[in-house]
Amino acid sequence: MPRKIVIIGASELQNPLILKAKELGFETHVFAWECGDIGERTADRFYPISIVEKDRILAICRELQPVAIASIASDLAAITVNYLSNAMGLPSNPPETAYIASNKYAMRGAFQAAGIPTPAFVKVGIGDDLSAVHAMQLPIIVKPTDRSGSRGIYKLTSLEGLEEAIAQSVEASFEKKAIVEEYIEGNEYSFETISQNGVHHYLTITKKFTTGSPHFIETGHLEPSELDEETIQNAKDLVFRALDALHITTGASHAEFKVLPGTKDIRLIEIGARMGGDCIGSDLVGLTTGYDFVRMVIEAAAGDPLDLTRHAAVPAAAVRYTFSDQDIAHYETLRETAPEHLYRASEMDSTEGASVTDSSTRFGFYIVTGNSQREVCDLAQLPLE
Repeated sequence: MPRKIVIIGASELQNPLILKAKELGFETHVFAWECGDIGERTADRFYPISIVEKDRILAICRELQPVAIASIASDLAAITVNYLSNAMGLPSNPPETAYIASNKYAMRGAFQAAGIPTPAFVKVGIGDDLSAVHAMQLPIIVKPTDRSGSRGIYKLTSLEGLEEAIAQSVEASFEKKAIVEEYIEGNEYSFETISQNGVHHYLTITKKFTTGSPHFIETGHLEPSELDEETIQNAKDLVFRALDALHITTGASHAEFKVLPGTKDIRLIEIGARMGGDCIGSDLVGLTTGYDFVRMVIEAAAGDPLDLTRHAAVPAAAVRYTFSDQDIAHYETLRETAPEHLYRASEMDSTEGASVTDSSTRFGFYIVTGNSQREVCDLAQLPLE
């Protein structure tokens, strides 16, 4: 009889996990709000239950007795996975990790307590005293304490518009709070890790491209990054310390950091106790390193030994998100003129009358591979510096 795995979420970003689990012989039981997502069809059994209804899912898990509970690329799903895994006695991070790894204010506090360099920060709500914010060095970043996907993020170079930015961030927050922190200069990267029994395994670093101020919506990601070995080692040292500070012991993690201009010094932005989204963990890591990251997530969740074998890899790969008709037209041109460089693509939503306000409203994506970082950035129209 096949082993059972419970997967939280059914979106296109979760589908690689569903397919990999089936490939490995697991019987897949998928929980999500029913909305026509692909995982509703690819799962062996789909349950139309919202991923936030943790106790309803737990009652079914007690009947199913799965050997693993997992999700990828979602902070909200990671909270439910942590709750269920702890309740079922399955491999997981400790209960407190779900909160401190998904709440930016709690995370900053944990970094500060561990002696990890942290910008000045404060948590605020509507009508709160803002004197601590007024004392901060400009520019500042305002964002929800507990959301991802570039929702409700604002960069301010003056205090003009501060209350409106806080109001918008609070509105986007589940707990109706915002964090205000001093802005960190520098290029941005992400760091992918798999952990088991408190031992962390570095996989790769990804360079991030965004729309820039004020909302910093991701336009694409590149692997491998252009960072030198010394900077990569500095990132390893800091991220591993931060994972310990957040009590992350099991499964994937996705750290975001910046390199201070003109230095090799690292400053952490945040860490999620889950695989990186935006096709980073599900596609780019495997393409450029040969590591089967999705398989490792399942192995960690089931308590199986991690398979750290490196298979064949390409020199470079990038994912590009579409924001306009021009972006989609460029993708169509690539399909005609350079199909050998296209690894895969999503369906492209219509742009008519629509605008991109956060990561969830982008029109689609495509992934390209090539022989160098320069080649894939040219193919994906990403500005490699």
